[in-house]
Amino acid sequence: MQKSNDPLHGVKLATIIDELVDFYGWEYMGNTVNIRCFTHRPTVKSSLHFLRRTPWARAKVEQMYLQFLQEKEKQ
Repeated sequence: MQKSNDPLHGVKLATIIDELVDFYGWEYMGNTVNIRCFTHRPTVKSSLHFLRRTPWARAKVEQMYLQFLQEKEKQ
C-alpha cells in the first residue's frame, strides 16, 4: 500500500475552510481570494457551495491552505 505525497489527500473541503477561518479570518481570506462568499455575509455553507462548483476558486483556496500548512509547520 502506497501513501500519497499530496498534503490535500483525504482532507475535506469543510476542514480546509474551518482551519483557514480559524487561522486567518474571513476578512483576510476575502482580501486574498476576492470571492463574494468570503466578503458578503460569509458562512462555511455558502463557501462550500461556491467552491465545489467553481474550480478556479477552489484551487486558490487549496493553495492558501498549503501556505497555511507551511506557516503552521514553521511554528
